[in-house]
Amino acid sequence: MPQNLSAALEYSQKWIDIIHKERVPDEVGKWIIDESLYNFAEHFNKGWLEYRKSVTEAGQWAATEWTGRGATFEDVLGRKYIDFLGGYGMMNHGWGHPDVVSVVASQLKRTPMPSQELIDPLRGVLARLMAEITPGDIKYSFFCASGTEAIEGAIKLAKMYTQKPAFIVAVKAFHGKTMGSLSMMGKSDYRQPPGVLYGGPVYHVPFGDADAVERQLEICEKVGIGVAGVLFEPIQGEAGGIVPPDDFWPRIREATKHYGTLLIADEVQTGLGRTGKLWGVEHWNVVPDILAVAKSLGGGVMPVSAFCSTEEIWQCMMYPNPFIHTTTTGGGALACSAAIASINVTLRDKLWEAAAQKGEYMISKVKALAEKYPQVYKSVTGKGLLIGQHFHTPEIGYKVAAGLFKRGVLVAGTLTSAHTIRIEPPLVITQEEMDQGLNALYDTVAEVAKTL
Repeated sequence: MPQNLSAALEYSQKWIDIIHKERVPDEVGKWIIDESLYNFAEHFNKGWLEYRKSVTEAGQWAATEWTGRGATFEDVLGRKYIDFLGGYGMMNHGWGHPDVVSVVASQLKRTPMPSQELIDPLRGVLARLMAEITPGDIKYSFFCASGTEAIEGAIKLAKMYTQKPAFIVAVKAFHGKTMGSLSMMGKSDYRQPPGVLYGGPVYHVPFGDADAVERQLEICEKVGIGVAGVLFEPIQGEAGGIVPPDDFWPRIREATKHYGTLLIADEVQTGLGRTGKLWGVEHWNVVPDILAVAKSLGGGVMPVSAFCSTEEIWQCMMYPNPFIHTTTTGGGALACSAAIASINVTLRDKLWEAAAQKGEYMISKVKALAEKYPQVYKSVTGKGLLIGQHFHTPEIGYKVAAGLFKRGVLVAGTLTSAHTIRIEPPLVITQEEMDQGLNALYDTVAEVAKTL
């Protein structure tokens, strides 16, 4: 496509005018739909567009999101949908939580980004808050923009502190898609295409198998391979809400201490209340050495993530070179203001308690449905509002997702389990919205069952 600055100026101004409008007429809405489809296909990722299962199967390409509040959002034509996806865990607070938006709006008027040379106060405030809300004696944090960046930082920190090369991770694990975090991925579909990944040894073991972790640590010690870190999600998210046995986290905590290895908790999706505790590891009263968090940290308003650790481990981040790990845009003022507000709302409203109560209700209803239709469901897993519906085939999951979308409920699959459809709504979802979504699920599953 040849360079055309005048066309770019005109097109950007047209969209700026649209962005300033709270609502648009139907004819403009339909134009936005057509433009969005064209732009995604021609300038973003045509394959990504074609893979939107729910929308493709349901025949509703017109479902172009526009606005939302709580657990309900609208497309550009004003049609309403119940959000059972929650931005893959990003929307704990729902769409456009007013208390988070107002704080970010106030900071935006003051200054959106810091100089990075002087001291910006909100970064310090957020770091202190993280020290106050994380388990154990975690004290220091570094802020970036995405979950994969937080995992990259955690990997780097573990290697610098231990001066060891290897990691132990889980099959079907998901930790991000940049090169270091991708090396920890537990599925070949994402690992093989780029070829050689992280240079150090990475050993994959079955998630929840403490015996396997202990054996791998013992083998590495015997053959002289130093293990920098054992990295797990407290509850596997992209594998479909897989909850480990109750002895898993306590045993690997003891094993890592015994072998001088750091325990890293990937709380990117489970953190800040999603599973019914403020942190996923708190289900088992375990304190990790390094903790990574992202997604809902920004309150569903700004991208922000963090990796956090103890004062002892953090020394290698400060001395002899305090600039050993930096980012120009990570942890900016807008991001930090959103995270401060997000934490405030989470603590004030005790969102983890809401997740526990609502999750217990929803899991019981979905399990009852699975018992009624064993030809559809293989199992139902999860804690809090991180719920996995495991179907017998990917095709069944495809039909369920599409049927729900036709009935005004958004769900999605998982990245490391093709036959699994998640239920992961905002923690602020109302009883009425839950019941409306569950009713749509009942109707959809009954319809799908007739085709089997």
